[in-house]
Amino acid sequence: MARLTRAERQARNRARVLSAARDEFAEHGFRDAKVDRIAERADLTRGAVYSNFPGKRALYFSVLADTAEHAAEGPRPEPGRTAHTALSALAHAWASRLPVTGEPLRTGAGLTPEVLADEPTRNAFAQLMRLNAVLLSLSLEALEPPPEPGGRRTRVAETVLTTLYGAGQMADVAPGFVDPFNVVRACERLADLDLADVWRPPHLPHVSPARSADEDWSPPEAFDAVRRRAVSLAEDGIVAVLGTHRLEAAEEALRSAPAGAAVTVVVVTGDPDELTPLARLAVADLCGCLRQAFPEYAWPRLRVVFDESGEIAAAVGVPVVDDTTETAVRVADGRITARSDARGAGHAVASADLSTARR
Repeated sequence: MARLTRAERQARNRARVLSAARDEFAEHGFRDAKVDRIAERADLTRGAVYSNFPGKRALYFSVLADTAEHAAEGPRPEPGRTAHTALSALAHAWASRLPVTGEPLRTGAGLTPEVLADEPTRNAFAQLMRLNAVLLSLSLEALEPPPEPGGRRTRVAETVLTTLYGAGQMADVAPGFVDPFNVVRACERLADLDLADVWRPPHLPHVSPARSADEDWSPPEAFDAVRRRAVSLAEDGIVAVLGTHRLEAAEEALRSAPAGAAVTVVVVTGDPDELTPLARLAVADLCGCLRQAFPEYAWPRLRVVFDESGEIAAAVGVPVVDDTTETAVRVADGRITARSDARGAGHAVASADLSTARR
């Protein structure tokens, strides 16, 4: 039998740790889970666990993210064709994961305390919810475009997410209190909300104009977490590199971009061990349900790529990233033709008139 390479051994050990940790968290919950028991379950040393994950929370977030992404790969039922039926199907898919009375504590029940444990994680999660609201609003708008110019459904999407996440937390702390059928009906009726929601671009005095450029563009391979498939970043469009504390800027890039332009958000962080799996979890939780509830033509046109290694950011020209990173480039004919590295970068690049852009 051929010997495994070092990379293959690392991948195998990582998979064993994740599998063992999943069982440990399911049996004991996050708080009472023990790294020593996880190592014993995986038939590895404690040091081998820590060589793959720096701490129990990083491992916990990774288990939840891995579980959510694999759950999203199942068969899809018949999607909704209107905002009402799609929100009903979305809520049904979400509520199907809620625990019922008498069931053991679900693995993800310990997520909220860990999100609240420190400000960087709390800020990242808040921005992830804003990103998810944009993704959901895009699908709603694809089914039923808002009648008014510049109209959007982001506030409705925020209300839906508030309802779904609130139901999940109540199901954990008050078993039997949440009626899944009421959650489904409530979300369906949210489609009728009129929240006077109109997109307003950032104020120009606070956004520096993009700079025209003529740079080589050789991006590495990328994977879109929204549609769960490989994508090419070499095609014409906008690529925005955003730290986990600036994800709300994704909407600025998307809604300012020319019609039909590919817009990709590359998520980066100064804490990839913990915040990257948290981001993967948040997007997979929503998009797994969204792909079941909406027809494919209504899936969000915004692409979300996680750049844990920093390779894509480096290709864009950002060698060092943190949670406040905000850089965007416009790509045309295989080259970078405009860039911005300031706050509002996505909007600046997407809306730039390259004939007058500053050099």
